[in-house]
Amino acid sequence: MIPARRRHRLLAVVAAISLTLVAVGCGGDDDSSSENQLQTTTSAPSTTVEADGSTDTTAGGGNGGDGAAGRVDLHAGPGPFESVADPDRDGSLDGVEVSLQEVATLDEPTSLVVRPGDDDHLWASERAGTVRRLTRDGGTYEADGEPALDISDDTTTESERGLLSIAFSADGDTIYVSHTNAGGDTRLDAYAMSGDAIDTSSKETLLAVDQPFSNHNGGDVQLGPDGMLWFGLGDGGAGNDPGNRAQNPDELLGKVLRIDPTKPADGKPYSIPEGNPFADGGGAPEIAIMGVRNPWRFSFDRENDDLWIGDVGQDQVEEVDHLPIAQALGVNLGWSGFEGTEAHLDGEGRRPAESVPPVFEYTHEDGGCSITGGYVYRGRAIEALEGAYLFADYCAAELRALVLGDDGQVADERVLTDTESPISFAEDQDGEVYVLSQSGAVSRIVPA
Repeated sequence: MIPARRRHRLLAVVAAISLTLVAVGCGGDDDSSSENQLQTTTSAPSTTVEADGSTDTTAGGGNGGDGAAGRVDLHAGPGPFESVADPDRDGSLDGVEVSLQEVATLDEPTSLVVRPGDDDHLWASERAGTVRRLTRDGGTYEADGEPALDISDDTTTESERGLLSIAFSADGDTIYVSHTNAGGDTRLDAYAMSGDAIDTSSKETLLAVDQPFSNHNGGDVQLGPDGMLWFGLGDGGAGNDPGNRAQNPDELLGKVLRIDPTKPADGKPYSIPEGNPFADGGGAPEIAIMGVRNPWRFSFDRENDDLWIGDVGQDQVEEVDHLPIAQALGVNLGWSGFEGTEAHLDGEGRRPAESVPPVFEYTHEDGGCSITGGYVYRGRAIEALEGAYLFADYCAAELRALVLGDDGQVADERVLTDTESPISFAEDQDGEVYVLSQSGAVSRIVPA
């Protein structure tokens, strides 16, 4: 169940969104290199040769004019942005000292989630195709015997593929499993829970999306604060989105989707929620957000519901996107016309008339290559970290944090500590945050 405070606010948000949706431009075609985290080894990912042989990565010109044209800052006043800054913060991360405490070891974990009503247990997905239930033992967790689900015969760890993410329904009676199948195509499946077991005979495929290449699969699935299922898909891979998918409203790739799996409709195992920008036509009705390259990990702030996306860049810029929940639906984040705030491709349909720049970005100059989006910290163990957004970079192997000021802009950002091959993040029942390493370690962020 969604708490009453959130439910009432969300009803108002949906009503506001339905009245104020901005038009989402179409177009966008581009070629990107593969710098995502998931690889067949834990070494730094290599670059994929562009599928169409194109070397056009010049900036400027295009549909949106110069690099700054058409960019809409949701955080700049005057406007509808509501500050999410914690009133008790001074806008800095001074005094924050953390370390990582290993609490479990898994086989290349990709996600770790709480099942509503499941007390102290956590549920984990492992890239090769297994889902495991973890039992708490003091301050650590142990996986229960045999996997709760094993789809290893229907997936592969080639390139950036595998079992990529799991999520539970609000009542804990359904588990949603995101993976690439043996052929490399995206599947989002639903299974009924039977007690503490997954009923494998109940499998229902909600979404089946063909993947033209083996990288940029995205695949993160999250139950949103609105009770809807949100699903991130990369642009299809290769380099610079050669299929022009991220800006094509008829394509699901290069988007964040939003569906209601509890209400089948029109011959599909889901319905289209109110507020989706193309719910009444003009594009694929499942689309919530356009213009992403590879939204490998995204999350909702459990305090104010805002959406945070770590969108993996091509070869120059990694970005953090922050969308106040009331303005999230219908947003275009600009790829492939922009890589972060930098103008990128300017071909036909590449650069939307209006797009939202990231709230934070960093370049590859200092060793970073692939952002891993995390969570806004709402735990109790590290008071000085309250309200800070936590994220990491796979190649730089750094845990980072940023905080927003009263104006919604980044007031402070810094590296907190080193971490090995950070592939994902998790949040437990109490709001404590965990870092998942591709090498297998699951570590809780604790005071230093």
